[in-house]
Amino acid sequence: MKIYKEKDYDAVSKRAAALVAAQMKEKNNSILGLATGSSPVGMYKELVDMYNAGEISFKKIRTVNLDEYAGLADDDVNSYHYFMNQHLFSKVDIDPANTHLPNGIAADPEAECASYEAMVQSLGGTDLQVLGLGENGHIGFNEPGTPFTEVTHLVDLTESTIHANSRLFEKIEDVPRQAYSMGIKTIMSAKRILLIVTGTAKADALAKVINGPVTVDVPGSILQTHPDVTVICDEAAASKL
Repeated sequence: MKIYKEKDYDAVSKRAAALVAAQMKEKNNSILGLATGSSPVGMYKELVDMYNAGEISFKKIRTVNLDEYAGLADDDVNSYHYFMNQHLFSKVDIDPANTHLPNGIAADPEAECASYEAMVQSLGGTDLQVLGLGENGHIGFNEPGTPFTEVTHLVDLTESTIHANSRLFEKIEDVPRQAYSMGIKTIMSAKRILLIVTGTAKADALAKVINGPVTVDVPGSILQTHPDVTVICDEAAASKL
């Protein structure tokens, strides 16, 4: 694990964007695994700025997202499809056909999970997978207790995750109770992993991920066993390392 401790969120975002841009320049048809939530928003803004400056192009890039809420259509303002379009896809030269997220309103959830997993594997896994970290140590929506052998699956979200995500909804009752998520095995098939962690609320989880035992009780702890992980965190998140 390579760990970079930055002063604040902006500095974290800049370093994360630089790492993603370097991957894109090294391989212009990279397969990027992308994440949503507050952690990567600044990184996406930096990447859009770099695109506008002519430094990078998404023309040949393909993307696969970690997760999507179950029950939300692509055009729902709370869906991760909408999030990705708002923060990145609509602002760069990526081909929409090269962007992939689970279908939140699939009629057959089991078939959707199998189909999404097969699609990720058909691409050969991701060249670089971007991750955030939940306060309970989850990566993607893989909650504590999820087997490390799990592939793409439908997840029952924990109350702590529902509460943490409620800030993005009008009221907590609006937060979906389930989500589609790449499994931990799927995530770990990435050639390189970038973990972005900011804020005091994530300090406990980050300390367990980096220094604790590898256990399903802290899903992110499995990252200790991956050969190429970069952690970029701010001083607040690193306060317990």
